[in-house]
Amino acid sequence: MQVPLGICIGRETYGSSNLKRNYVQSLTDKERIIVTNEHLRSASVASFFQSVFLPQGYPTSVSKDYTQYQIWDTIQAFASSITGALAAQGVLKGIGVGNENATVLAATMTWLIKDGTGMLGRILFAWFQGSNLDCDAKRWRLFADVLNDLAIFIEILAPNFPPFFTFMVCTAGIFKSIVGVAGGATRAALTQHQARRNNMADVSAKDGSQETVVNLAALLCNLVLVPLVTGKVWLIWTLYMVFTTLHLFANYSAVTCVVMETFNRARFHILVQEYFRSNNVLPPASVNFREPVLWATRRKLQINLGSSLQNKCKSIEDVKILQDVFEGSQYLLGVDFKKGQIHIVLHKNCTIEDQLNACYQAELVEYAWLHRTSLSQVKNTELQLLIKALKEENIKDILAISYQYARKTFHDVKSAVESMGWQTDIALLGADEWRAEWDFTTGLSDKKEM
Repeated sequence: MQVPLGICIGRETYGSSNLKRNYVQSLTDKERIIVTNEHLRSASVASFFQSVFLPQGYPTSVSKDYTQYQIWDTIQAFASSITGALAAQGVLKGIGVGNENATVLAATMTWLIKDGTGMLGRILFAWFQGSNLDCDAKRWRLFADVLNDLAIFIEILAPNFPPFFTFMVCTAGIFKSIVGVAGGATRAALTQHQARRNNMADVSAKDGSQETVVNLAALLCNLVLVPLVTGKVWLIWTLYMVFTTLHLFANYSAVTCVVMETFNRARFHILVQEYFRSNNVLPPASVNFREPVLWATRRKLQINLGSSLQNKCKSIEDVKILQDVFEGSQYLLGVDFKKGQIHIVLHKNCTIEDQLNACYQAELVEYAWLHRTSLSQVKNTELQLLIKALKEENIKDILAISYQYARKTFHDVKSAVESMGWQTDIALLGADEWRAEWDFTTGLSDKKEM
Protein backbone atom coordinates (compact mmCIF):
# COMPACT_ATOMS: atom_id res chain seq x y z
CA MET A 1 0.00 0.00 0.00
CA GLN A 2 1.33 3.43 -0.94
CA VAL A 3 1.69 5.85 1.96
CA PRO A 4 -0.52 8.98 1.49
CA LEU A 5 1.21 12.27 0.92
CA GLY A 6 1.91 14.05 4.12
CA ILE A 7 4.29 14.27 7.01
CA CYS A 8 5.09 10.90 8.61
CA ILE A 9 5.00 11.35 12.37
CA GLY A 10 5.33 7.71 13.43
CA ARG A 11 5.75 4.09 12.38
CA GLU A 12 5.23 0.80 14.17
CA THR A 13 5.56 -2.90 13.45
CA TYR A 14 3.83 -5.90 14.97
CA GLY A 15 6.63 -7.98 16.44
CA SER A 16 8.70 -9.69 13.78
CA SER A 17 5.80 -9.95 11.31
CA ASN A 18 5.50 -8.05 8.02
CA LEU A 19 2.64 -5.96 9.34
CA LYS A 20 3.57 -2.27 9.49
CA ARG A 21 1.56 0.80 10.39
CA ASN A 22 2.25 4.41 9.39
CA TYR A 23 0.91 7.56 11.03
CA VAL A 24 0.84 10.50 8.59
CA GLN A 25 -0.23 14.11 9.11
CA SER A 26 -2.33 15.11 6.10
CA LEU A 27 -1.09 18.04 4.00
CA THR A 28 -4.62 19.10 3.15
CA ASP A 29 -5.95 18.87 6.69
CA LYS A 30 -3.33 19.63 9.32
CA GLU A 31 -5.61 18.35 12.10
CA ARG A 32 -6.06 14.95 10.52
CA ILE A 33 -3.88 11.90 11.14
CA ILE A 34 -4.02 9.17 8.48
CA VAL A 35 -3.30 5.60 9.65
CA THR A 36 -2.28 3.05 7.01
CA ASN A 37 -1.40 -0.63 7.25
CA GLU A 38 1.26 -2.24 5.07
CA HIS A 39 1.45 -5.97 4.45
CA LEU A 40 1.52 -8.35 1.54
CA ARG A 41 -1.41 -10.72 0.96
CA SER A 42 0.91 -13.74 1.01
CA ALA A 43 2.47 -12.41 4.18
CA SER A 44 -0.99 -12.18 5.74
CA VAL A 45 -1.59 -15.89 5.09
CA ALA A 46 1.81 -16.75 6.53
CA SER A 47 1.14 -14.53 9.54
CA PHE A 48 -2.12 -16.37 10.18
CA PHE A 49 -0.46 -19.79 10.27
CA GLN A 50 2.42 -18.35 12.31
CA SER A 51 0.02 -17.03 14.94
CA VAL A 52 -1.76 -20.41 15.10
CA PHE A 53 1.22 -22.75 15.27
CA LEU A 54 4.19 -20.67 16.45
CA PRO A 55 4.77 -18.81 19.73
CA GLN A 56 3.90 -15.14 19.80
CA GLY A 57 6.87 -13.03 18.78
CA TYR A 58 8.52 -15.84 16.80
CA PRO A 59 11.43 -16.00 16.03
CA THR A 60 12.76 -13.53 18.60
CA SER A 61 10.73 -15.05 21.44
CA VAL A 62 12.38 -18.47 21.15
CA SER A 63 15.91 -19.87 21.05
CA LYS A 64 17.88 -19.91 17.79
CA ASP A 65 17.67 -23.71 17.57
CA TYR A 66 13.85 -23.71 17.85
CA THR A 67 13.01 -23.96 14.14
CA GLN A 68 15.48 -26.72 13.34
CA TYR A 69 14.44 -28.71 16.39
CA GLN A 70 10.72 -28.41 15.58
CA ILE A 71 11.25 -29.58 12.00
CA TRP A 72 12.97 -32.76 13.16
CA ASP A 73 10.45 -33.17 15.98
CA THR A 74 7.61 -32.98 13.45
CA ILE A 75 9.22 -35.69 11.32
CA GLN A 76 9.77 -38.02 14.28
CA ALA A 77 6.21 -37.51 15.54
CA PHE A 78 4.79 -38.45 12.13
CA ALA A 79 6.96 -41.58 11.91
CA SER A 80 6.04 -42.59 15.46
CA SER A 81 2.32 -42.22 14.71
CA ILE A 82 2.60 -44.55 11.73
CA THR A 83 4.42 -47.29 13.64
CA GLY A 84 2.06 -46.75 16.59
CA ALA A 85 -0.89 -47.64 14.37
CA LEU A 86 0.84 -50.86 13.29
CA ALA A 87 1.40 -51.72 16.96
CA ALA A 88 -2.21 -50.97 17.88
CA GLN A 89 -3.37 -53.36 15.18
CA GLY A 90 -1.11 -56.07 16.57
CA VAL A 91 -2.37 -55.59 20.14
CA LEU A 92 -6.02 -55.65 19.07
CA LYS A 93 -5.38 -58.83 17.12
CA GLY A 94 -3.66 -60.39 20.10
CA ILE A 95 -6.47 -59.69 22.56
CA GLY A 96 -8.95 -61.41 20.24
CA VAL A 97 -10.52 -58.82 17.94
CA GLY A 98 -11.85 -60.83 14.99
CA ASN A 99 -11.49 -64.16 16.83
CA GLU A 100 -14.77 -65.90 17.55
CA ASN A 101 -13.26 -67.89 20.43
CA ALA A 102 -12.06 -64.79 22.28
CA THR A 103 -14.11 -63.46 25.19
CA VAL A 104 -14.71 -59.90 26.28
CA LEU A 105 -13.64 -60.78 29.83
CA ALA A 106 -10.27 -62.15 28.72
CA ALA A 107 -9.59 -59.11 26.54
CA THR A 108 -10.60 -56.74 29.36
CA MET A 109 -8.40 -58.51 31.90
CA THR A 110 -5.41 -58.41 29.54
CA TRP A 111 -5.94 -54.70 28.95
CA LEU A 112 -6.27 -53.96 32.68
CA ILE A 113 -3.12 -55.91 33.53
CA LYS A 114 -1.27 -54.08 30.75
CA ASP A 115 -2.37 -50.68 32.10
CA GLY A 116 -1.64 -51.65 35.70
CA THR A 117 1.93 -52.73 35.04
CA GLY A 118 2.45 -49.57 33.02
CA MET A 119 1.35 -47.45 35.98
CA LEU A 120 3.77 -49.24 38.28
CA GLY A 121 6.56 -48.78 35.77
CA ARG A 122 5.83 -45.06 35.59
CA ILE A 123 6.07 -44.67 39.36
CA LEU A 124 9.25 -46.72 39.71
CA PHE A 125 11.06 -44.95 36.87
CA ALA A 126 10.17 -41.52 38.22
CA TRP A 127 11.47 -42.65 41.63
CA PHE A 128 14.80 -43.94 40.33
CA GLN A 129 15.58 -41.43 37.57
CA GLY A 130 13.35 -38.39 38.08
CA SER A 131 16.15 -36.18 39.42
CA ASN A 132 18.44 -37.02 36.47
CA LEU A 133 16.04 -35.99 33.71
CA ASP A 134 16.81 -32.27 34.05
CA CYS A 135 20.56 -32.83 34.03
CA ASP A 136 20.67 -34.88 30.81
CA ALA A 137 17.53 -33.82 28.99
CA LYS A 138 18.89 -34.53 25.50
CA ARG A 139 20.18 -38.00 26.36
CA TRP A 140 17.00 -39.06 28.15
CA ARG A 141 14.90 -37.61 25.32
CA LEU A 142 16.66 -39.87 22.84
CA PHE A 143 16.49 -42.79 25.27
CA ALA A 144 12.70 -42.37 25.50
CA ASP A 145 12.29 -42.54 21.73
CA VAL A 146 14.51 -45.61 21.39
CA LEU A 147 12.51 -47.32 24.14
CA ASN A 148 9.26 -46.34 22.42
CA ASP A 149 10.39 -48.04 19.21
CA LEU A 150 11.33 -51.14 21.20
CA ALA A 151 7.88 -51.20 22.81
CA ILE A 152 6.23 -50.94 19.40
CA PHE A 153 8.42 -53.80 18.15
CA ILE A 154 7.24 -56.01 21.03
CA GLU A 155 3.58 -55.13 20.42
CA ILE A 156 3.78 -55.99 16.73
CA LEU A 157 5.57 -59.25 17.56
CA ALA A 158 3.32 -60.27 20.49
CA PRO A 159 0.36 -61.80 18.51
CA ASN A 160 2.75 -64.38 17.06
CA PHE A 161 3.37 -65.82 20.55
CA PRO A 162 -0.08 -66.39 22.11
CA PRO A 163 1.20 -68.12 25.31
CA PHE A 164 3.39 -65.10 26.08
CA PHE A 165 1.09 -62.40 24.71
CA THR A 166 0.07 -60.94 28.06
CA PHE A 167 3.63 -60.87 29.35
CA MET A 168 4.87 -59.19 26.15
CA VAL A 169 2.22 -56.47 26.06
CA CYS A 170 2.78 -55.79 29.77
CA THR A 171 6.49 -55.39 29.09
CA ALA A 172 5.68 -53.03 26.24
CA GLY A 173 3.30 -51.18 28.55
CA ILE A 174 6.07 -50.67 31.12
CA PHE A 175 8.38 -49.38 28.39
CA LYS A 176 5.73 -46.96 27.14
CA SER A 177 5.05 -45.69 30.65
CA ILE A 178 8.77 -44.96 31.03
CA VAL A 179 8.63 -43.21 27.66
CA GLY A 180 5.77 -41.09 28.97
CA VAL A 181 7.74 -39.99 32.03
CA ALA A 182 11.10 -39.45 30.31
CA GLY A 183 9.60 -37.91 27.18
CA GLY A 184 7.26 -35.57 29.03
CA ALA A 185 9.85 -34.42 31.55
CA THR A 186 12.58 -33.81 28.99
CA ARG A 187 10.12 -32.04 26.67
CA ALA A 188 9.42 -29.65 29.54
CA ALA A 189 13.17 -29.07 30.02
CA LEU A 190 13.66 -28.39 26.31
CA THR A 191 10.64 -26.09 26.24
CA GLN A 192 12.11 -24.12 29.13
CA HIS A 193 15.31 -23.75 27.12
CA GLN A 194 13.45 -22.58 24.01
CA ALA A 195 11.25 -20.02 25.79
CA ARG A 196 13.20 -16.74 25.83
CA ARG A 197 10.50 -14.34 27.01
CA ASN A 198 9.24 -16.27 30.02
CA ASN A 199 6.71 -17.71 27.55
CA MET A 200 7.08 -21.38 28.41
CA ALA A 201 3.32 -21.97 28.45
CA ASP A 202 2.89 -20.42 24.99
CA VAL A 203 5.80 -22.42 23.53
CA SER A 204 4.41 -25.61 25.07
CA ALA A 205 0.88 -24.90 23.81
CA LYS A 206 2.03 -24.20 20.25
CA ASP A 207 4.18 -27.33 20.35
CA GLY A 208 1.03 -29.23 21.23
CA SER A 209 -0.80 -27.64 18.28
CA GLN A 210 2.00 -28.64 15.91
CA GLU A 211 1.97 -32.20 17.21
CA THR A 212 -1.81 -32.40 16.86
CA VAL A 213 -1.61 -31.40 13.20
CA VAL A 214 1.12 -33.98 12.61
CA ASN A 215 -0.91 -36.70 14.32
CA LEU A 216 -3.93 -35.71 12.21
CA ALA A 217 -1.87 -36.05 9.04
CA ALA A 218 -0.57 -39.41 10.26
CA LEU A 219 -4.14 -40.48 11.03
CA LEU A 220 -5.18 -39.81 7.44
CA CYS A 221 -2.20 -41.83 6.22
CA ASN A 222 -3.08 -44.66 8.61
CA LEU A 223 -6.62 -44.79 7.25
CA VAL A 224 -5.08 -45.67 3.89
CA LEU A 225 -2.20 -47.85 5.13
CA VAL A 226 -3.93 -50.07 7.68
CA PRO A 227 -6.37 -51.74 5.20
CA LEU A 228 -3.47 -52.28 2.82
CA VAL A 229 -1.16 -53.96 5.35
CA THR A 230 -3.73 -56.06 7.21
CA GLY A 231 -2.71 -59.71 6.92
CA LYS A 232 0.54 -58.87 5.09
CA VAL A 233 3.27 -59.53 7.64
CA TRP A 234 6.17 -58.69 5.35
CA LEU A 235 4.64 -55.32 4.51
CA ILE A 236 4.02 -54.51 8.19
CA TRP A 237 7.63 -55.22 9.09
CA THR A 238 8.92 -53.31 6.08
CA LEU A 239 6.94 -50.22 7.09
CA TYR A 240 8.06 -50.64 10.68
CA MET A 241 11.73 -50.74 9.71
CA VAL A 242 11.45 -47.77 7.34
CA PHE A 243 9.55 -45.49 9.73
CA THR A 244 11.55 -46.59 12.78
CA THR A 245 14.78 -45.71 11.01
CA LEU A 246 13.31 -42.33 10.08
CA HIS A 247 12.06 -41.86 13.64
CA LEU A 248 15.45 -42.57 15.23
CA PHE A 249 17.35 -40.43 12.72
CA ALA A 250 14.96 -37.50 13.22
CA ASN A 251 15.21 -37.78 16.99
CA TYR A 252 18.99 -37.91 16.95
CA SER A 253 19.08 -34.88 14.65
CA ALA A 254 16.62 -33.05 16.91
CA VAL A 255 18.54 -33.48 20.16
CA THR A 256 21.94 -32.80 18.58
CA CYS A 257 20.79 -29.50 17.08
CA VAL A 258 19.78 -28.16 20.52
CA VAL A 259 22.29 -25.65 21.90
CA MET A 260 21.87 -25.25 25.66
CA GLU A 261 23.72 -22.41 27.37
CA THR A 262 23.47 -23.91 30.85
CA PHE A 263 25.96 -26.38 32.28
CA ASN A 264 25.33 -29.99 33.07
CA ARG A 265 28.15 -32.34 34.03
CA ALA A 266 28.85 -33.43 30.46
CA ARG A 267 29.03 -29.91 29.03
CA PHE A 268 31.06 -28.63 31.97
CA HIS A 269 33.48 -31.55 31.61
CA ILE A 270 33.99 -30.90 27.89
CA LEU A 271 34.52 -27.16 28.36
CA VAL A 272 36.90 -27.37 31.33
CA GLN A 273 39.01 -30.21 29.96
CA GLU A 274 39.44 -28.31 26.69
CA TYR A 275 40.41 -25.19 28.65
CA PHE A 276 43.10 -27.08 30.57
CA ARG A 277 44.35 -28.63 27.34
CA SER A 278 44.43 -25.57 25.05
CA ASN A 279 43.62 -22.58 27.28
CA ASN A 280 40.60 -21.88 25.05
CA VAL A 281 37.02 -21.39 26.25
CA LEU A 282 34.58 -23.04 23.85
CA PRO A 283 31.24 -21.40 22.93
CA PRO A 284 27.96 -23.22 23.70
CA ALA A 285 27.52 -24.46 20.12
CA SER A 286 30.89 -26.24 20.07
CA VAL A 287 30.38 -27.88 23.45
CA ASN A 288 26.83 -28.99 22.63
CA PHE A 289 28.09 -30.51 19.39
CA ARG A 290 30.56 -32.64 21.38
CA GLU A 291 28.09 -33.58 24.11
CA PRO A 292 27.28 -37.32 24.03
CA VAL A 293 23.58 -38.11 23.66
CA LEU A 294 23.77 -41.90 23.33
CA TRP A 295 25.67 -42.65 26.55
CA ALA A 296 26.88 -40.99 29.71
CA THR A 297 30.13 -39.04 29.73
CA ARG A 298 33.09 -41.40 30.01
CA ARG A 299 35.49 -40.35 32.73
CA LYS A 300 38.25 -41.94 34.81
CA LEU A 301 37.22 -40.34 38.11
CA GLN A 302 33.52 -40.27 38.98
CA ILE A 303 32.45 -37.01 40.65
CA ASN A 304 29.95 -37.34 43.52
CA LEU A 305 28.61 -33.84 44.10
CA GLY A 306 26.73 -33.33 47.36
CA SER A 307 28.36 -36.34 48.99
CA SER A 308 28.09 -37.18 52.69
CA LEU A 309 30.89 -36.35 55.11
CA GLN A 310 31.24 -40.02 55.99
CA ASN A 311 32.82 -40.61 52.59
CA LYS A 312 35.68 -38.29 53.48
CA CYS A 313 35.99 -37.90 57.25
CA LYS A 314 37.00 -41.36 58.44
CA SER A 315 39.86 -40.38 60.69
CA ILE A 316 41.39 -37.45 62.55
CA GLU A 317 44.04 -37.32 59.84
CA ASP A 318 41.31 -36.67 57.25
CA VAL A 319 39.94 -33.82 59.37
CA LYS A 320 43.40 -32.26 59.72
CA ILE A 321 43.92 -32.34 55.94
CA LEU A 322 40.55 -30.71 55.36
CA GLN A 323 41.30 -28.10 58.01
CA ASP A 324 44.62 -27.18 56.44
CA VAL A 325 43.38 -27.10 52.85
CA PHE A 326 39.74 -25.94 52.86
CA GLU A 327 39.60 -23.41 55.71
CA GLY A 328 36.96 -20.81 54.78
CA SER A 329 35.68 -22.77 51.79
CA GLN A 330 32.03 -23.59 51.07
CA TYR A 331 32.90 -27.12 50.01
CA LEU A 332 35.25 -29.98 50.88
CA LEU A 333 36.80 -32.27 48.30
CA GLY A 334 38.24 -35.72 48.74
CA VAL A 335 39.69 -38.26 46.31
CA ASP A 336 39.68 -42.03 46.29
CA PHE A 337 41.87 -43.17 43.41
CA LYS A 338 41.43 -46.86 44.21
CA LYS A 339 37.67 -46.61 43.64
CA GLY A 340 38.04 -43.92 40.98
CA GLN A 341 35.88 -41.39 42.83
CA ILE A 342 35.96 -37.74 43.83
CA HIS A 343 33.67 -36.79 46.71
CA ILE A 344 32.51 -33.18 47.07
CA VAL A 345 30.86 -32.22 50.36
CA LEU A 346 28.75 -29.06 50.08
CA HIS A 347 28.15 -26.55 52.87
CA LYS A 348 24.52 -25.83 53.67
CA ASN A 349 25.04 -22.21 52.50
CA CYS A 350 26.82 -23.05 49.25
CA THR A 351 25.72 -21.37 46.03
CA ILE A 352 25.67 -22.42 42.37
CA GLU A 353 29.02 -20.65 41.98
CA ASP A 354 30.45 -22.74 44.82
CA GLN A 355 29.25 -25.92 43.10
CA LEU A 356 30.83 -24.85 39.82
CA ASN A 357 34.05 -24.01 41.66
CA ALA A 358 34.08 -27.42 43.32
CA CYS A 359 33.48 -29.22 40.03
CA TYR A 360 36.18 -27.07 38.43
CA GLN A 361 38.69 -28.32 41.02
CA ALA A 362 37.49 -31.90 40.52
CA GLU A 363 37.98 -31.57 36.75
CA LEU A 364 41.46 -30.22 37.44
CA VAL A 365 42.33 -33.30 39.48
CA GLU A 366 41.00 -35.57 36.74
CA TYR A 367 42.99 -33.70 34.07
CA ALA A 368 46.17 -34.12 36.09
CA TRP A 369 45.33 -37.79 36.72
CA LEU A 370 44.90 -38.41 32.99
CA HIS A 371 48.25 -36.74 32.23
CA ARG A 372 50.27 -38.21 35.08
CA THR A 373 52.28 -40.33 32.62
CA SER A 374 52.91 -37.49 30.18
CA LEU A 375 54.34 -34.73 32.34
CA SER A 376 56.36 -33.23 29.48
CA GLN A 377 53.17 -32.39 27.58
CA VAL A 378 51.92 -30.15 30.41
CA LYS A 379 53.41 -26.65 30.20
CA ASN A 380 51.78 -25.11 33.28
CA THR A 381 54.15 -25.19 36.28
CA GLU A 382 51.41 -25.59 38.90
CA LEU A 383 49.84 -28.45 36.97
CA GLN A 384 53.24 -30.11 36.83
CA LEU A 385 53.43 -29.87 40.63
CA LEU A 386 49.96 -31.39 40.87
CA ILE A 387 50.97 -34.27 38.64
CA LYS A 388 54.08 -34.89 40.74
CA ALA A 389 51.91 -34.99 43.87
CA LEU A 390 49.67 -37.53 42.15
CA LYS A 391 52.65 -39.72 41.33
CA GLU A 392 53.76 -39.56 44.97
CA GLU A 393 50.17 -40.21 46.12
CA ASN A 394 50.43 -37.27 48.52
CA ILE A 395 46.73 -36.57 49.16
CA LYS A 396 47.31 -33.36 51.10
CA ASP A 397 49.48 -31.84 48.36
CA ILE A 398 47.02 -33.00 45.67
CA LEU A 399 44.15 -31.24 47.42
CA ALA A 400 46.15 -28.15 48.37
CA ILE A 401 47.68 -27.52 44.94
CA SER A 402 44.43 -28.15 43.05
CA TYR A 403 42.43 -26.02 45.50
CA GLN A 404 44.81 -23.05 45.30
CA TYR A 405 45.00 -23.26 41.51
CA ALA A 406 41.21 -23.46 41.26
CA ARG A 407 40.78 -20.45 43.55
CA LYS A 408 43.27 -18.43 41.55
CA THR A 409 41.87 -19.15 38.08
CA PHE A 410 38.18 -19.92 38.54
CA HIS A 411 36.81 -16.37 38.44
CA ASP A 412 38.78 -15.49 35.31
CA VAL A 413 37.51 -18.65 33.64
CA LYS A 414 33.96 -17.86 34.79
CA SER A 415 34.16 -14.37 33.26
CA ALA A 416 35.49 -15.80 29.99
CA VAL A 417 32.73 -18.41 29.99
CA GLU A 418 30.03 -15.81 30.49
CA SER A 419 31.46 -13.66 27.70
CA MET A 420 31.02 -16.63 25.34
CA GLY A 421 27.29 -16.76 26.09
CA TRP A 422 27.15 -19.34 28.86
CA GLN A 423 24.76 -18.93 31.80
CA THR A 424 26.37 -19.51 35.17
CA ASP A 425 23.49 -18.51 37.44
CA ILE A 426 21.81 -21.85 36.65
CA ALA A 427 23.61 -25.20 36.63
CA LEU A 428 22.21 -28.71 36.23
CA LEU A 429 25.03 -30.61 37.89
CA GLY A 430 22.87 -33.24 39.57
CA ALA A 431 24.03 -32.60 43.14
CA ASP A 432 22.82 -34.99 45.81
CA GLU A 433 20.96 -33.53 48.80
CA TRP A 434 23.60 -33.92 51.52
CA ARG A 435 24.58 -30.55 53.01
CA ALA A 436 27.03 -30.12 55.88
CA GLU A 437 28.20 -27.62 58.47
CA TRP A 438 31.73 -27.52 59.81
CA ASP A 439 33.84 -25.65 62.26
CA PHE A 440 37.25 -27.27 62.43
CA THR A 441 37.74 -25.96 65.97
CA THR A 442 34.64 -27.79 67.27
CA GLY A 443 34.01 -30.59 64.82
CA LEU A 444 31.87 -31.44 61.80
CA SER A 445 28.28 -32.45 61.22
CA ASP A 446 26.15 -33.22 58.21
CA LYS A 447 22.50 -33.58 57.35
CA LYS A 448 20.40 -34.54 54.38
CA GLU A 449 18.02 -31.82 53.27
CA MET A 450 14.70 -33.18 52.13
